[in-house]
Amino acid sequence: MQRPTTQRGYTLIEVIVAFALLALGLTLLLGTLSGATRQVRWSADAGRAALHARSLLDTVGITEPLRPGRRDGDFEDGRYRWTLSIKPWQDPALANLPQSPADQRLLELDMTVQWRAAGPGEQLQVRSLRLAPPDTSVGSVP
Repeated sequence: MQRPTTQRGYTLIEVIVAFALLALGLTLLLGTLSGATRQVRWSADAGRAALHARSLLDTVGITEPLRPGRRDGDFEDGRYRWTLSIKPWQDPALANLPQSPADQRLLELDMTVQWRAAGPGEQLQVRSLRLAPPDTSVGSVP
């Protein structure tokens, strides 16, 4: 006697579950790739902002006198906006001690570069100290 052969195939439920798992896996993969793309773009923007900030800070005090005050401008037709604030620097550890005019020769340069919507992660802040030339009147703010 010969046994009847039964053919075993996939049921519709098994195929639907397999497609659902495939769709879930692809969704997770695409989400990861999308996040990586955003990080690469942010990194490129932050790198360009740092280059612009360094370029501008390198020219401060060379092309025009180093004086306390505030300036602003932009790079790349407004894609990056910058603000530079220059003010006399005082050592916080010596804040309660009297200072002589010779002590006030250090100037603090505080630069902020912003890009796109200028959210908290879309700005770069750089601070530096510069020695003011002897003829600079530190007390005057334009």
